Amino acid sequence: MGALSATALALAGCSGGPGVSGGDEGGGSEGEQSVTVYGTIVDAEAELLEESWADWEEESGIDIVYEGSQEFEAQIAVRAQGGNPPDLAIFPQPGLFTDLAARDYLVPASDGVVSNVEEYWSEDWAGYLTYEDEIYGAPLMANIKGWIWYSVPAFEENGWETPTSWQGMLDLTEQIREDTDQPPWCVGFGSDAATGWPGTDWIEDLVLRSEGTDTYDDWVANEVPFTDDAIKSAFEDTGEILLDDQYVNASFGGVNSIDSTPFGDVAIPLASGDCILSHQASFLEGFLIDAGAEVAEDGDVWAFMMPPYEEGGETALTGGGELVGAFNDDEATVQVQEYLSSAEWANSRVALTGVISANSGLDPSLASSPILEESVALLQDPETTFRFDGSDLMPGAVGSGTFWQGMRDWVGGTELDRVLEQIESGWPSE
Repeated sequence: MGALSATALALAGCSGGPGVSGGDEGGGSEGEQSVTVYGTIVDAEAELLEESWADWEEESGIDIVYEGSQEFEAQIAVRAQGGNPPDLAIFPQPGLFTDLAARDYLVPASDGVVSNVEEYWSEDWAGYLTYEDEIYGAPLMANIKGWIWYSVPAFEENGWETPTSWQGMLDLTEQIREDTDQPPWCVGFGSDAATGWPGTDWIEDLVLRSEGTDTYDDWVANEVPFTDDAIKSAFEDTGEILLDDQYVNASFGGVNSIDSTPFGDVAIPLASGDCILSHQASFLEGFLIDAGAEVAEDGDVWAFMMPPYEEGGETALTGGGELVGAFNDDEATVQVQEYLSSAEWANSRVALTGVISANSGLDPSLASSPILEESVALLQDPETTFRFDGSDLMPGAVGSGTFWQGMRDWVGGTELDRVLEQIESGWPSE
């Protein structure tokens, strides 16, 4: 979610320039105030974001001035270091969030924000916001990763069944190839400056399912390095699909087209039936609808969760989301951050369609589609094993740096051991 390829929105309406609060323009508490917010959410999604808080703006007298950019990951630290940060930032990566908290750019969360986090989010989510035992922000939206989107008519026509293990997934892939004489999968790593991130999702899903939560947690903390056999095995498993020209890349070419294919473009051949399978988070639904597909069990495209590694294994999920951090503790900034951490805002945004939240105060019936309803149910199910996207938990130099680049190099033909060493080299020295 944190890397949608689109044109950045221009920052407007803030007389002090980017990152500067307008303050009380009319004098006193009744005067109009502005709070700047910077994030990765752009275009139509940004318009819905602004709509979600419009009523609150009118009630509070605070104007929320939003700026969306596909260059957020690279620019937020630059702006903080240059003394020109926004009032609030919406971070797609906890690792980047923690980096700035550790460097004293972010301010600790107010009592109101902390209270909302404790009431509406799990301990795991609170942990992503915590640095040295202090909470520095609050979650915003969420998404479930690991969905395998498939062509419903093709499955019905050929009698294919959804797999219940990783080996079953490989067997299904081979069966589709034999039955159609075409590559089953369409895959895109392209995302402008963030190209490569869709590939990291594959690795994270395999590490969690094949090695379990302990190894996964140690991996994102670099206690298990990328060069460890457990992580190398996850790459090798993933490579059984992604590095095979017989299995990818439907409608786009072979393996060498993965890096140049925009991740959202896979929706087009999925919608038409020219591609049978694709791996992507819940937000792909929006791209599919734009491509003219009916997303439903009896429609054009539907999805199943990537199965456990072994038959009968527990359901394990990776996911993503955003964290809202503040660069100052001005009264208006605090009020906006508290509102964005509330169930009131979560219900307001989800009701506008297209997204979900892990906020426990969210009414699931507000989810705008069956796939999003299933995603909310998974997020709110206490039996679900859930872990945040691994690359988003790692320091930015790795998670949005060498890991992204490593995935590009790998599908580009670089030998695996060299790729793993290169990714590992991105970890900051102690």
